[in-house]
Amino acid sequence: MDVYGLVGNPVGHSLSPPMHEAAYEALDMDARYVTFEPELATLDAALRGAAALGISGLNVTIPFKEDALGMVAAEENAQRIGAVNTIDFGTEPPAGYNTDAAGARRALEHHGVALDGATAVVLGAGGAARAIAVMLADAGAGVHVANRTVERARDLAAAVDGTAHALSEVGTPIQAADVLINATSVGMESHESPVPSSVHHEGLVVMDAVYSPLETQFLLDAADVGATTIDGAWMLLYQGVEAFEIWTGRTAPVEAMNRALRTVLESP
Repeated sequence: MDVYGLVGNPVGHSLSPPMHEAAYEALDMDARYVTFEPELATLDAALRGAAALGISGLNVTIPFKEDALGMVAAEENAQRIGAVNTIDFGTEPPAGYNTDAAGARRALEHHGVALDGATAVVLGAGGAARAIAVMLADAGAGVHVANRTVERARDLAAAVDGTAHALSEVGTPIQAADVLINATSVGMESHESPVPSSVHHEGLVVMDAVYSPLETQFLLDAADVGATTIDGAWMLLYQGVEAFEIWTGRTAPVEAMNRALRTVLESP
């Protein structure tokens, strides 16, 4: 049996287990996905122990993604983003990846969104925002970064040859944008939006990294004016798809994984 899993603290809320278990069932794989909750002080020992036990791969979540970067052979994209969220123990030393960027890119591709030459606005300047901004720049998009703390927006914008804005002054760049992505936690389990409803416009593609609820106020406001909306479960799904394909070398059963994920998210 192949064992994969998730390391973080806490991990009880994670939606990765049902998504990956659905993939194993769909492909009739002898595999399981389990969760681990070490303390930060024991993370290095936990990863070495996982390798010694023959665990095939791990996802890494909060608060360990930045620390894991220095504990594995991180690929270039993970180094640029500054975080590892997927580890493959099939190499020596174990290889570290960041699937946040690929998850966002594949979510947009799934919805037919072309990025080369597009103008994109990213809300936030944390880890998810960095991954998304790097992906957008690599895909040929012009990137605007808006954040409550403008200094953090400037740091991220400089890393992707973009432009920084205060979150309170983001209306003008959004009016000229093709793509708008919320990479903040605003709207998670609440009816808040990181931007006023008036900034949305028809022809805009609006994606939220928040997936609980699936229909955030941010997306509802965008839909009201005819914008294309992409809920946060798509990015989460394709992060998992990317990890599965790194670990197994097989094409992921995307539909089975998506059904499992949305079954959990849409349950009362």
